[in-house]
Amino acid sequence: MTRRQFLHGTALATAGVIASRANPSARPRGASPWRARMGLELYTVRDLLAVDYEGTLAKVAALGYTEVEPTTYSDLPAKDVRAMLDRHGLSMPSTHAPARGEGAELERALEDFQVIGLTYTELPPDPVAPASLEAFKRRAAALNARGRITQRFGIKVFVHNHTSEFEPLAAMSRSGYDVLLDETDPALVAMQIDIGWASIAGVDPLALFRAHPGRFELWHVKDVFGLQTASSSLSIEQRVRSTMVVPVGTGQVDWKAMFAQATRAGLKHFAIEQDNAATWGDSLAAARVSFQNLAAILDAAG
Repeated sequence: MTRRQFLHGTALATAGVIASRANPSARPRGASPWRARMGLELYTVRDLLAVDYEGTLAKVAALGYTEVEPTTYSDLPAKDVRAMLDRHGLSMPSTHAPARGEGAELERALEDFQVIGLTYTELPPDPVAPASLEAFKRRAAALNARGRITQRFGIKVFVHNHTSEFEPLAAMSRSGYDVLLDETDPALVAMQIDIGWASIAGVDPLALFRAHPGRFELWHVKDVFGLQTASSSLSIEQRVRSTMVVPVGTGQVDWKAMFAQATRAGLKHFAIEQDNAATWGDSLAAARVSFQNLAAILDAAG
């Protein structure tokens, strides 16, 4: 199946499902508590944000999302960002646009984060991505150090993964992700597991939840097509090339099983993300499909 055929078939299949739901944001009695806390990683609709930041927030809220996670604030003052969120009934618990600098500069940025309502922030990336045991140990130490600072502002640092963190380190069975899990202080550093990228890398998120209960306070809810045919004999890079990120509910991640283990994982907030949503033709429509499909899964799970 080609990418175009898959997208066309998925669009037709989901159109009927969407049309049957007159009020997608309503929460049926007995539905999962996560149903009322649906989050969107705004990178999904970055093409629209670049044109109209607040207008896009309004449209995201109209879909039924109640939380958002940014990768940019569009150079807006913190008080303006907070005002926009309040106007549209949104909250912003975590960010991929981290506070930078040191000393007074960092503290001013964290004060702005308090104004916005942020309680989790990423650490600015290393100039060169870690690729060795020593590099990951340095990264863990930096996360702990920054976490001791942000803790004074009621903010926790988090680790986000792609696929490279799961590559085995040279002459070791451990991965860089193992090092970050083992050497960061859970009181200071949370894990934001990107379930889609972890699954592409051949990692079972449920096994991570069992091995490290309580560590995965944040999730990126990302669905993937092609997991069932991505052989375990392939390298991680080959698995990336043989799979495709798709709207939630149209891929092969078992979201019912994932959310059944939310308490064990330590989940506090999650954000739906589709990196390639704009290539669907309409990133907001893709976000709508993800919202409605995940809402249906959570409604059914109770």
